[in-house]
Amino acid sequence: MTCPDFIRDCQERVFSGEGITSGDAKALLDTPDEHLGVLGECAGEITRGFGGNGVDVEQLHNIKKNACSEDCSFCSQSALFDTGIETYRLPPPEEIVDMAQKAKDEGAESYCLVAAWREPTAGDFEKVCDIISMINDRVGICVECSLGFLTPGQAARLRDLRVKRYNHNIETARSKFPDICTTHTYDDRLDTLRIARDAGLELCTGGIIGLGESRGQRLEMALELARLAPEEVTINMLVPVPGTPLELQADLPDSEILRIFSVLRFLLPESIIKISGGREAKLKDAGAQLLQSGANGIITGGYLTTDGNDARKDMEMIRRIGL
Repeated sequence: MTCPDFIRDCQERVFSGEGITSGDAKALLDTPDEHLGVLGECAGEITRGFGGNGVDVEQLHNIKKNACSEDCSFCSQSALFDTGIETYRLPPPEEIVDMAQKAKDEGAESYCLVAAWREPTAGDFEKVCDIISMINDRVGICVECSLGFLTPGQAARLRDLRVKRYNHNIETARSKFPDICTTHTYDDRLDTLRIARDAGLELCTGGIIGLGESRGQRLEMALELARLAPEEVTINMLVPVPGTPLELQADLPDSEILRIFSVLRFLLPESIIKISGGREAKLKDAGAQLLQSGANGIITGGYLTTDGNDARKDMEMIRRIGL
């Protein structure tokens, strides 16, 4: 069987509901460069077949910035690294509500509240809950949260506030994780996802590619994500930040980025697969090719500590490629 025939056979098995094996996923990830066009095309057809032509557009707000106690080596917000970024605690609720309204006005379908801490204190959690209630009452946009580790009671409270989805990334492969973080474990992150799922929240999880991991470790991460079956997968491309241990990390080739997005689509045909941090900095077309090769979501308007595309520019890009 030729490589293109193998790719199309895998596609047929996805459409039939049989799915692909871990061995198939490895073979797809190892697709030679000359056949990447077929891989991306088939991944795009799976995306359209299961999810239609829509693109999930999200904006987020960094509601608590910097001075995090954890030592994640990619993160400019760790208190352990001197990255020169400003620090602030929770801004006034009215400011966050206004930003949620702006996101809705600019076409975002969801608005994610993100906080740089290991876990929320009881007081901070109550403040976040009040903000969610205000957004629900005044804006009416779908609220998502990324607040670190959760207790079952906190997860249930978020569910009761109509938070749709909880984000907590696994970051990388289990085998790579100890190189990236030592202040908590990979299983700590899985436990939080389990708590969110048990409470009835949808899951958003993913990771960062370009941390120095091997292609095999990217496959390892993809297979873990497939096991978790999240409603949304978010894949970031490392933007090395001066002052962090990964400040000199080399960029991944575009071909490696396309491979992982396409293979994730074969593994998770019904999930939203979102191009997240680093999209504008690492992709010359800001993700247009990936949106036709497996991805069907973007974050627009900026990230936690870096700027992003203007929302109008992204909406024009989506329309230009027929989505």
